[in-house]
Amino acid sequence: MLIRESNAARLNVAGLALTAAGMILQIAAGSALYPSLAGPVVLLIAAVIVAFGPSRTAPYVGLLVPLVLGLGAFIAAVMTGEFVEQLTGVGNAGLVIGSIMHVVGLISALAGAVGMLRQRGGRVAEPTP
Repeated sequence: MLIRESNAARLNVAGLALTAAGMILQIAAGSALYPSLAGPVVLLIAAVIVAFGPSRTAPYVGLLVPLVLGLGAFIAAVMTGEFVEQLTGVGNAGLVIGSIMHVVGLISALAGAVGMLRQRGGRVAEPTP
């Protein structure tokens, strides 16, 4: 059971895990965009931090990690076009499904992080005496 019970935190954790799974599927299907497992590992560590880590930092980790990885995917799509080809190409089902999982996961993780920050009002919680 997650320590954080909010739906926003659950959405963020699920999105981070889905993105990691999508990246692993793309690697297994032969994508040249991900030469190592570093991205999925970072995503899974972020999911653990959001689920069980300090409540002060969890929303920011949940926002920063998918934002940076999403920005990297966007830059790769603009510069090489390979990510767009993976999303639209029907020649390799693993690449297409993994790419869709990647995009849906990033969007879900970002939406969950925004929800966590909105619940807090963007403030760090004051300690109770």
